[in-house]
Amino acid sequence: MIAIKDLHKTYYTGKTNLHVLKGVNLTIEKGEMVSIMGSSGSGKSTLLNVLGILDKFEDGEYYLNDTLIKNLTEKEESYLRNRKIGFVFQDASLIPYKNAIENVSLPLYYQRISKRKRNLRAIEYLEMFGLKEWGTHLPGELSGGQRQRVAIARAMICNPQVILADEPTGQLDSSTSMEVMQLFKEINQNGITVIIVTHEHDIAKETNRIIHIKDGIVM
Repeated sequence: MIAIKDLHKTYYTGKTNLHVLKGVNLTIEKGEMVSIMGSSGSGKSTLLNVLGILDKFEDGEYYLNDTLIKNLTEKEESYLRNRKIGFVFQDASLIPYKNAIENVSLPLYYQRISKRKRNLRAIEYLEMFGLKEWGTHLPGELSGGQRQRVAIARAMICNPQVILADEPTGQLDSSTSMEVMQLFKEINQNGITVIIVTHEHDIAKETNRIIHIKDGIVM
């Protein structure tokens, strides 16, 4: 599913260069549920951005389902992100002036699906996550757990092969965090690969494998 070999990522800031990923080697099989742990500045979020084709890298290889993710056009990168990868962020990253239905259906807009069809599918996914009755509510009218469920529904609506979650429980209480992790487990049971960056040991223990990264190297 995912194969990374000797991957390097440097941020060029002008006066100083920051070498974040220093020869990462990593394999994640299809259908795995893994967590990535590391201290602040270890490179875990940068690694997730590379996996999500949000950041480019200088050296090494990254294969996603046998596709080499390198030297792709912006159109090719956008296609892969929209069709193959679902994203869940710590703050849910919902558009505040759009309701839950509109937020969930947004990825389908970029596939040029009609508004009626994408809204109907969004309602189906909201119902799947127990939020159908909240479809017309704005993010500000939802609890933290509800906003994160909306974000997960949005990540799932394009039937991705992999879900990338960056500290998805970082702003939730322990009980709500476990509810969110249960959703990820159910998603994973349907054969979708789930990769979660977290600093919480209780969350990491809920995954099948913990990947530790330190100073830009997978331990």
